[in-house]
Amino acid sequence: MSKELAGILKSFEVKVKKSQAAAKKRAVSIFTTMSVAHVDEEAGDNTTEVSHVEKIFSNGDIYIGQWAAENFPHGDGKYLWADGCMYFGEWCKGKMNGKARFSWPCGATYEGQFKNGFMHDEGTFTGSLNDTYKGFWVMNQKHGKGCTSYANGDVFEGEWRKGLQDGQGTYQWNSGHQYVGQWRKGKMNGNGTLIWGGGHRYDGTWEAGLPKGNGTFRWEDGSFYVGVWGKDLKEQNVKFYPATPPVSHDDWEPRQLFSVEMNECVVSEDESVSEFPSDKVFSWLSGEGKNHKRQIRKGSRNENKGGRQSVDGRVSNGDGLEDGVGVRPHSVERQGITIGKGHKNYELMLNLQLGIRHSVGRPAPTKSPDVKPTAIDTEEKLWTRFPPEGSKHTPPHQSCDFKWKDYCPLIFRTLRTLFDVDPADYMLSICGNDALRELSSPGKSGSFFYMTNDDRYMIKTMKKSEVKVLKRMLPAYFEHVKNFENTLVTKFFGLHCVKMGGATLRKVRFVIMGNLFCTEVPISKRFDLKGSSIGRITDKPESEINANTTLKDLDLNYIFRLQKDWFQEFCRQVEKDCDFLEQERIMDYSLLVGISFQECKQESSADEGCVSESCSPKENVDSDSKETTPRGSSADTDGALNPTRWASVRLGINMPARVESTVRSHETQLVGEPTGEFQNVVLFFGIIDILQDYDMGKKLEHAYKSFQYDPTAISAVDPIQYSKRFRDFIFNVFKEDG
Repeated sequence: MSKELAGILKSFEVKVKKSQAAAKKRAVSIFTTMSVAHVDEEAGDNTTEVSHVEKIFSNGDIYIGQWAAENFPHGDGKYLWADGCMYFGEWCKGKMNGKARFSWPCGATYEGQFKNGFMHDEGTFTGSLNDTYKGFWVMNQKHGKGCTSYANGDVFEGEWRKGLQDGQGTYQWNSGHQYVGQWRKGKMNGNGTLIWGGGHRYDGTWEAGLPKGNGTFRWEDGSFYVGVWGKDLKEQNVKFYPATPPVSHDDWEPRQLFSVEMNECVVSEDESVSEFPSDKVFSWLSGEGKNHKRQIRKGSRNENKGGRQSVDGRVSNGDGLEDGVGVRPHSVERQGITIGKGHKNYELMLNLQLGIRHSVGRPAPTKSPDVKPTAIDTEEKLWTRFPPEGSKHTPPHQSCDFKWKDYCPLIFRTLRTLFDVDPADYMLSICGNDALRELSSPGKSGSFFYMTNDDRYMIKTMKKSEVKVLKRMLPAYFEHVKNFENTLVTKFFGLHCVKMGGATLRKVRFVIMGNLFCTEVPISKRFDLKGSSIGRITDKPESEINANTTLKDLDLNYIFRLQKDWFQEFCRQVEKDCDFLEQERIMDYSLLVGISFQECKQESSADEGCVSESCSPKENVDSDSKETTPRGSSADTDGALNPTRWASVRLGINMPARVESTVRSHETQLVGEPTGEFQNVVLFFGIIDILQDYDMGKKLEHAYKSFQYDPTAISAVDPIQYSKRFRDFIFNVFKEDG
């Protein structure tokens, strides 16, 4: 090693080691004996030539280790980023693959297995506060069996799912209290037993971390309370049974279970990191590794189609497959045009990605705030300037000078947490190597839609009036989605604005939403249903209608039949969602429905069974459960790496059902007559376009069209009338499968 490099490396490591000293005392390096890693067996190529190199990149990054002739790390090597992060371990064709150690400047470390840059399979994470998790991982998240020892002495051992305690597990507090039982999304949920250090205990059902439902609170002397428990006095009904001989507990009453006993049993929060190893950028991809760029293009299936260089210098061919994290749900032709260099909205996309990365990467509060609707500041906004040369808070970039506005950043961060959106996954989907896709034509409102490459998120440009509506209804929206986990209304993840400088001088507002049709199964047909008949038929010729065409009310020739439990839940939720929209004076919304037909078809009555396992609804979901396990098996590693395979069966998502064909007696009949012909399907549905209030424009539209058509049949009607008509129609096309 040259003296110059040795000096730089030594000073760099001294700086990093100061912050990592505590962590290193706790961990024994797994790299004391390391051999040169060979190419991954599944790559089928063991002839890669490697040599030992010492590289200092222009941005301050350093790499020392095995280097392949194709111009990327391959074998054993150490990569030190200028920000203080370090990876030391095995590489395969430029990717972090195999046994390795990753450390953060704050002192946190991960030691274990990597796959395609992700912490994956067995590994140990030690946080900067001495929290330690040892167990299984899937795509940077704790997933499977694992044990966490917290810095305060608490210990949890059991099942994890997507980063949270989920399944059977035991939590031992340092005070001697212990809970053994079921967990869901990081909280005690289901059947379980909590034993306090003093010997008294609660056996029964739990919900969201508190006793709720049937249960028994028992003292060590044998006396106990039994009955129905709940924090709300209206729910609680318990009776006291003294021990023999009787023992008095006059100083204790059932409300103390919640106000005193449970206060001693707070579950510790897991430490999070600012960015994952898979988010890191390597310098050889940004101008110092031309051979590697050619290698990527050579291996691309879409050579010269949509290729681009991202704002931070990374190269992508637009199909999202070279990094092992792109999701290609199915073989149906994908909607939209990839925004490559030269596209009129290329700079807008770069600005959007830079802004999102800045917003999500901004330090979050140490604990998620207990946000109350009355405390939401809908006028909160943050402006950030992004000069091309970079600034104290923004990186240099290749786009024009622009300003970025975050509307209500705290509440949208809380909403993303509420919707179980992982910040790293969210950032990777929108701001990763892959370009966005612009849908071919704007919507009726004139708004443009963009889709992330993995199909998980849609980005819609907005009019100023729509921004005002969303801000106005934000407190009620937050309360609604918090109270109703199965709500069908659109999920909003962020509201932003880009004010571009240079020659464009334009301001673009946009909202980020969940894509209802992000799925592995092909969507065969899609319908936008409002319950009105005027103008509600597709004007395309039959030859131009395909799986991506959105059909309307008068195109619908099916009745959707749901299993009893699902149908009842569906009816309850539609009622709640419509009540919310009606109260917010919203109209013109619709139910977007996607149908994926299964191979099996039934021709006669609803009682006939389907022998095909792949299309039997009851084989796909337990009617007593709202969720299922991931569809990929533990042995299917590639399947586990696909985020869409984690999708749960829940209301409106991946729902097994049947459709019954209908025929109309006349062209304007909204719901046709059933024919008795059935097909097994998987359904996706949700309520969209919820930002149109009944303003003066809609009132004038209603008045004008009322002279030409039946006033009850047009789309623009009063929110109360709209809500009633929408419900009546939806409950006519969705029926119980009896």
